[in-house]
Amino acid sequence: MLVRRNILQPEQGPCRGDSSVHGNQKSVSLMALSEVPSALLLLSTGSMHTTIPKEFVLVTGSSGLIGARTADRLSAQFRVAGLDRPGEPHPPSSVENIPCDLSSEDSVVQALTMVRERFGVDIAAVVHLAAYFDFSGEPSPKYSEVTVEGTRRLLRSLHALGFRVARFIFSSTMLVHKPCEPGEAITEKWPLDPRWPYPQSKVETEQVLESERGQYPTAVLRIAGVYDDACHSIPLAHHIERISERHITSKMFPGHISHGQSFLHLEDLVDAIVRVVERRRTLPETAVMLLGEPEPLTYDELQHRFGRLLHGEEWDTVRIPKIVAKTGAWIQGVTPLLEDPFIKPWMIEFADDHYALDVSRAKEWLDWEPRHSLRDTLPKMIDALKRDPVAWYRAHQLSLPAELEETQ
Repeated sequence: MLVRRNILQPEQGPCRGDSSVHGNQKSVSLMALSEVPSALLLLSTGSMHTTIPKEFVLVTGSSGLIGARTADRLSAQFRVAGLDRPGEPHPPSSVENIPCDLSSEDSVVQALTMVRERFGVDIAAVVHLAAYFDFSGEPSPKYSEVTVEGTRRLLRSLHALGFRVARFIFSSTMLVHKPCEPGEAITEKWPLDPRWPYPQSKVETEQVLESERGQYPTAVLRIAGVYDDACHSIPLAHHIERISERHITSKMFPGHISHGQSFLHLEDLVDAIVRVVERRRTLPETAVMLLGEPEPLTYDELQHRFGRLLHGEEWDTVRIPKIVAKTGAWIQGVTPLLEDPFIKPWMIEFADDHYALDVSRAKEWLDWEPRHSLRDTLPKMIDALKRDPVAWYRAHQLSLPAELEETQ
């Protein structure tokens, strides 16, 4: 009489009893099948299974607006770990959080060592979103420490620890390009002309990426200004605030009101990033793509749409000389008891900038184009403001107007 025996014997170690596959190593041992004829029955009926784990993606800046949404979307298809500074805000629960400070080499090495121990050395994609940004217009050492050198530390540590990266994705900005004129459209071959510290840091980082990438294929995404249904765009939020509160400056502008800049809905950006990860093996070795809505809303159209949505009236704009606008912004910034204005003198120099994008390369390579439009989303932003003004102001870090302060 044939005595039935277990054909699976657990190996010793942390994978005890686990039938999953890690890399090319199975965490179970098979006895000689010839010794146990019933094993053939088990195999033929499909009773013995091994689970192949999902591929792994690493996201930096995973606690931010873009990073959290991107990491959460990717977690449906991949195992995802997020690198970000410790503390709030936290990445989504679907993502394993690994604290990391890109300005510290020790922190980067420690974080990536933890990644290697938990996930192995094969990375389907690194989605590098972490960067420094502010609207002061002033040079800051953090642009170098975090954005430029932080990327260098990340790449060098990935190489030093033996990671195999199928695609390194870097989030740049459309602002690395020289502005165009109405009727023109910026392509990836358009001249570079970064004119303030933020886009300058992105150009420097693109250069670091090319020099330090080694054998890693790369994708550089030059992204338009990002917004969502509630707004979450600093320039748009301040624009809404000025018109909502009927600031005198809301009817003045120092540039051509027929000019505008491309924006991009958060969901469309996340969709594009996911498509880059999915197509990581078929894209060119070094892929550069512009991402944004091809048709920018002009400043004049924004003014009128916000005026109608907020107050039910047209919002005509008077063009003023740049020197007058700069002087006014400077006075507001140095006058005691006045809130520091969002509009800084340096911004006025760029009031004429026009950014319309040709996204045909992303359409060809990713089968992607924006599904949302800023024009159609403006009513949703204003609805969010009207539904809960206090929450909206706080979410956008704006000072509450007096009438809202009284309700608190």
